[in-house]
Amino acid sequence: MLSGWTFHGHVAAWAVVGALAITCFVLLRRDARSRGARIAPRQLGYLAGGLVSLAIATTWPVADIAEHSSLTALLGQRLLLTLASAPLLLLALPSQILSSLTKPTWIDAALAFFTRPVVAVVTFSVIAIGTLAPGAVSAQASSPWARAGIDALLLLGGAVLWGPVLRHIPGAYRPTPVGAAVYLFVQSIVPTFPAVIFIFSDHQIYSTFTSTRATLGMSALGDQHLAGIVAKVATLPVLWTVAWLSLSRAQNAENEMDPYPLTWAEVERQLQRAERAEIAERRGKARRKRVGAIPRPVAGAWSAPIEATSVDPSGSVGPADPTGPSDPSSDPPAL
Repeated sequence: MLSGWTFHGHVAAWAVVGALAITCFVLLRRDARSRGARIAPRQLGYLAGGLVSLAIATTWPVADIAEHSSLTALLGQRLLLTLASAPLLLLALPSQILSSLTKPTWIDAALAFFTRPVVAVVTFSVIAIGTLAPGAVSAQASSPWARAGIDALLLLGGAVLWGPVLRHIPGAYRPTPVGAAVYLFVQSIVPTFPAVIFIFSDHQIYSTFTSTRATLGMSALGDQHLAGIVAKVATLPVLWTVAWLSLSRAQNAENEMDPYPLTWAEVERQLQRAERAEIAERRGKARRKRVGAIPRPVAGAWSAPIEATSVDPSGSVGPADPTGPSDPSSDPPAL
């Protein structure tokens, strides 16, 4: 059997996928029971698609080939995590579940910040390009913990990528349909810039892939060129298709009174933010009031007079005589 195709169980990866499947199903079932309904088939479809893409990306054979043999497999793994697993798992969870998961103050603040289009572009670009740095690629090939951390970071990056586009996330920034289309167009250009380098480079960038010919039957440089083409071909159609759908929705929305009605989860989140802002403002006022109420020593008309002291030749200290220093000649004679 060719190198890189030897079967490995990836027990830890399958355990994570199984735990995630059980957790999401329990949340969906609990949410459906609270509404007196059944789990929507569409949500089960999204969940299945997200879990299958996650399993393909993190288990045999893709994960094994991506470790030491092929940059194409490595980029395919990252595309599955960011363009398939992350959005499908988010779509599988309804607004009420996402509202509960993002309710803590620090998570809500991060959600409001990272779903702004400019911040999302910068954040996803840093994650996408940073995980392709030679040091990061070498780390994922030599350490299972580094590989797991990079996979989790890519899933998080995928959530940041799709956060401004998915409108069922309570508290996320909601651009207009035209703004969402422009945002997706930018995301399809900036983070995929390394693909251009892979296509036109005339030397091998990564020394990690040492068994490319034994695994795929091609040179490492040829695999590198193929990786750049795959990254472009896979990314542009997905993001541009969603951008086109957003523009079509904007055109159809002209005939609608309210094309994007607010859900109760969104209204509740805005009320929670307003309440937090009011509480923070009251605490700030109380803190400033306490600081301003600290007494300061000020000499005034009601302060006790400070008596002057005098020092006599013997070295004792006492109140000064208002008439001046004592004159021995003016003392009464001793009896």
